[in-house]
Amino acid sequence: MRGIDPITLEVLRHALASVAEEMNANLVRSAYSPNIKERRDCSSALFTADGELVAQAESIPVHLGAMPFSVRAAHQAVTDWERGDVVVLNDPYLGGAHLPDVTFVAPVFVGSELAAFVACRAHHADIGGSSPGSLAPRATEIYGEGLRIPPVRLWRREEIAGDLRQLLLRNVRTPDERWGDLRAQHAACRTGIERVAELIHRHGAETLAAGMRAILNYSEKRMRAELGRLPRGSAEFSDALDDDGTGSKPVVIRARVELGGDRVRVDFAGSAPQVRGPVNAVFAVTASAVYYAIRAVTDPAIPPNAGCYRPIEILAPEGSVVNPRPPAPVVGGNLETSQRIVDVVLGALAQLVPDRVPAASQGTMNNVALGGTDPRTGRPYALYETIGGGSGARPNGHGVDGIHTGMTNTLNTPVEALELAYPLRVERYELRPGTGGRGRFRGGWGIRRDLTPLGHTAHVSLLTDRRVGRPYGLRGGEPGARGENVLVRDGAEIPLPGKIELDLHPGETLSIRTPGGGGYGPPAGCEGSP
Repeated sequence: MRGIDPITLEVLRHALASVAEEMNANLVRSAYSPNIKERRDCSSALFTADGELVAQAESIPVHLGAMPFSVRAAHQAVTDWERGDVVVLNDPYLGGAHLPDVTFVAPVFVGSELAAFVACRAHHADIGGSSPGSLAPRATEIYGEGLRIPPVRLWRREEIAGDLRQLLLRNVRTPDERWGDLRAQHAACRTGIERVAELIHRHGAETLAAGMRAILNYSEKRMRAELGRLPRGSAEFSDALDDDGTGSKPVVIRARVELGGDRVRVDFAGSAPQVRGPVNAVFAVTASAVYYAIRAVTDPAIPPNAGCYRPIEILAPEGSVVNPRPPAPVVGGNLETSQRIVDVVLGALAQLVPDRVPAASQGTMNNVALGGTDPRTGRPYALYETIGGGSGARPNGHGVDGIHTGMTNTLNTPVEALELAYPLRVERYELRPGTGGRGRFRGGWGIRRDLTPLGHTAHVSLLTDRRVGRPYGLRGGEPGARGENVLVRDGAEIPLPGKIELDLHPGETLSIRTPGGGGYGPPAGCEGSP
C-alpha cells in the first residue's frame, strides 16, 4: 500500500485514541484502590508492532511520556510473543518511572502476525519496601523502595503465572487490593486487544498498519511545522529542589533549550550529580517532562505519539540527578523532580517565547502516604495520594486555584471516599487564600488538607517540595507562597520538613498546606480574585 487517504487517516486516528480512552475508563471502573478508581492515577496507550507509541488516553503526563520506554524494554526482552501473553514490569532502569507505577504490555495478533501492542500503567498504593505506600522519603537505594520487577509474563497464553502472582502478592502490604488493581489492568488490556481486533476486521491489517505509520508521520510533520514557527535561539534556566531527603543542600537542575528551525534540543549539562536520597529521575521521566513542556508551548492538539517526539533531542548526563545510575533511589524523581524539570524547561522557553509560557505552578505533587492496621478490620491498609495547589498566572489571566499541575493530572481523593476506605478523618479541606504570587495576574491558591488517624497509630511518609524554594513569577510577577507540612499536637503546630517519615498517633493531625502559583506581570495595580 503506497499511502492512506486523509479521511481514512482521521478515522483511524480518532478510533485508536478512543480505544485508549476506553481502556483507561475500564481500568478506573474495575480498580479496587481509591488511588485508581477515585484519583484516576493510571494511563493507557496503543503501540505499533515495533513498539512505537501511536495513541494514548489523555491522562497522566508523567506516565505517558515514560511508558514507551517500558514498552521498548518489554519488546526487547520478549522475542516469542504469543496470543494471550501479558508482560508486567516496573523497573525504573528499564523504562519505568518509579516502583509503584506498574506497567502491563500485551500483544495484538492477526492470525500468527503481531499487529500491535496495548499497554497500561497504574500507580499501586503499595508495592512493598520499607514504608507503607512505598513512599520512602529517606531511601538511599532502590532496594528500600519496593519490589522491582523486570519484564516478565504474568499471563502466558491467557493462563495466570501462579508462582509469579504469589511472589508479587507476598511482597506487598495489601495483597487483595493489589490483585484487584492488577486484574483491572488486565481487563484494560483485554479491552484494547478486542477493540484493535475490531478495527482490523473493519479496515484490514494492512490498512491499520499503514494508518499507524501515517499517524506518526503526520504528528512529526505538525510538530516540525510548529517548531519552525518559533524564533531561533537558545536560553538557559536553573531551579532547584529543596533537598534530597537526606540533607539540606538544594538539588540544582539546569537546562539549556535550543530552538533551531524544525527541531529543539534540551541539554541538562550542569545539573547536580545523582544524589543519595530518592529524588533521582531516570531518563524516561526526564524525557517525559521535556515532552510535556515542549507540547505545552507548541500545539497541544498535535496527536501525542512517537512521531510528535522525533524532533526533540534530549541530552542528560549519565550519573546526574536527571539520568542516574542504579541502584540510586528514584521514587521522588517521578513525583517531584519531574515537576522541577518542567519548571526549568518552561523557564528557559519563557525567554524565547514569552507570550506562551505561564509563571511557575506549585512545582510539587505533595505526596503523602499513610499506613497501619485498620482497627475496624484488623488488616493492613495503605493510603497514597497527591494534593493539588496553585497553577501559575498566565500572560492573559490568573492562575487556577487548588488544581493538579504539570506532570500529574490526577484528582484528589474525595473526602467521603477516603473516610469510607480508611480509618482516617479529614479535619479540613480548603483553599489557602492569598498564597498565589501577586502580579498583574495572580497565581492560583494552594490547598490545606488535614488528616487525623482514628483509633490507631498511622505511619506517615511525606515527599514534598517547594517548602524552602518558591514557585517563580514571570515578567515582574511575585513568586507563589511556599508549602508547609505541620504536625498538630495538643493544639500546638509543629513544623515538619518536606521529606520525612513519622508516626501519627490518635488525636494528632497532619496538616498539608500546598504552595501557590507564581504571579505574572508587575503587581502595581494588580487585580484581585478572578
